[in-house]
Amino acid sequence: MFLFDAHLDLSMNAVEWNRDLTQDLYAIRDREKHLTDKPDRGKGVVSFPEMRKGNIGMCVATQIARFIKPDSKIPGWHSQAQAWAQTQAQIAWYKAMEDAGEMVQITNLAGLQYHLDLWQKSEFTENLPIGYILSLEGADSFISLNNLEIAYGYGLRAVGPAHYGPGVYAYGTDSDAPLNQKGKDLLAEMDALDMILDATHLCDTAFWEAMDLYKGPVWASHNLVRAITPHNRQFSDEMIKVLLERQAVIGMAFDAWMMIPGWIRGKSTPESTGLKIEHVVQHIDHICQLAGNALHVGIGSDLDGAYGKEQSPGDMDSIADLQTIPGLLRARGYSEQDIEQIMWRNWVDFLGRNWD
Repeated sequence: MFLFDAHLDLSMNAVEWNRDLTQDLYAIRDREKHLTDKPDRGKGVVSFPEMRKGNIGMCVATQIARFIKPDSKIPGWHSQAQAWAQTQAQIAWYKAMEDAGEMVQITNLAGLQYHLDLWQKSEFTENLPIGYILSLEGADSFISLNNLEIAYGYGLRAVGPAHYGPGVYAYGTDSDAPLNQKGKDLLAEMDALDMILDATHLCDTAFWEAMDLYKGPVWASHNLVRAITPHNRQFSDEMIKVLLERQAVIGMAFDAWMMIPGWIRGKSTPESTGLKIEHVVQHIDHICQLAGNALHVGIGSDLDGAYGKEQSPGDMDSIADLQTIPGLLRARGYSEQDIEQIMWRNWVDFLGRNWD
């Protein structure tokens, strides 16, 4: 089945992790298996060949560069100018992948439909370009709102104002504060440009304020359910209900600590916890039961989002294994139409409503 993955940090992997995603996945692992600078070295699950193998013909692909202050306990760039420069290196890589025929940027409804038709009507997908919608994860790299306008010009269509900790425009995961004036101004300018607000990573206070202030389209590219995995990174049922009212789609993430309670990063393993892809289906079902339908949930895997096999479901060797999800949903009684909605159509329908 065709699959639309709404969150992949492709350029981060290419530019910061120095991974050539055009190569065979096992060649990528072999090349970096001796490296120790990052915990996921030699354990990646994403490459373009594996995406094509898994019929993942469309994705939301990110730029990401966090600005941090001197006392920060999380990594990032020491100035907004450096963060902006990093995102520009990332967009340069996406453009290089377009020139190579590996990817194609999608910025409007006509391009979306053309690309969808290309993949669905082609008998062989091994050499087709992977379509991507450009998103920014955390807005720290915007030195001013002029940077937002520049980014819109090169194809940016979605922005998540926050990432982890205190941000320039909004506080994110593991922190909490109201939106500052810069954050409110960012939302107003995004609204004027008719951009998509990604509610993922917003702290609780900023989430509720953003839902009141922002009048444009909202999605959550990679989030799971707080009722199953209690943590501020997940959405409470009250948050999910508001997103349902906004006609949002929520993408299911595959980062282990988000999937099941009790995971200790750096200590727990897929083997010790029994973590399987099936666990994310519990989150899918929870949202569908709240909604009363299967029209507001999709896949936003976040695979290789600064982790690899060591922090992914134990029955996942590559991103192509996302294709086991339809069988798991069928086993729960989901119809073929429901499964198609979850695998790709909900994201396409969302864009159809908001890009028309």
